[in-house]
Amino acid sequence: QVQLVESGGGLVQAGGSLRLSCAASGRTFSSYQMAWFRQAPGKERDIVAAISKSGGNTRYADGVRGRFTISRDNAKNTVYLQMNSLKPEDTAVYYCAAIPTRLAYYTGNEYDYWGQGTQVTVSS
Repeated sequence: QVQLVESGGGLVQAGGSLRLSCAASGRTFSSYQMAWFRQAPGKERDIVAAISKSGGNTRYADGVRGRFTISRDNAKNTVYLQMNSLKPEDTAVYYCAAIPTRLAYYTGNEYDYWGQGTQVTVSS
């Protein structure tokens, strides 16, 4: 089992940047594929980005590709989401998620473990 704690959210003006961090407990972080999801008020929770166990594969939702970058540091048990050129429509609670997998790269959207979320608000 893994516990996830997000940080780095806040209020930023449109066009600005934020970097979210997610610290994971445990000694087997490298066996988990990691992802970031977000949920805006009144909307479903959607995947934003995912990264494979080694960090060699990543994927992004269409609306953030080219602006957001997911990365991980397995030595620090941490996954990051660098968010640039933020837009008001990026406003949401952002969640870190993990799934243990034997696959080198998991392409599904079902994740087993979740953080508590961190609020990102982008003002226009």
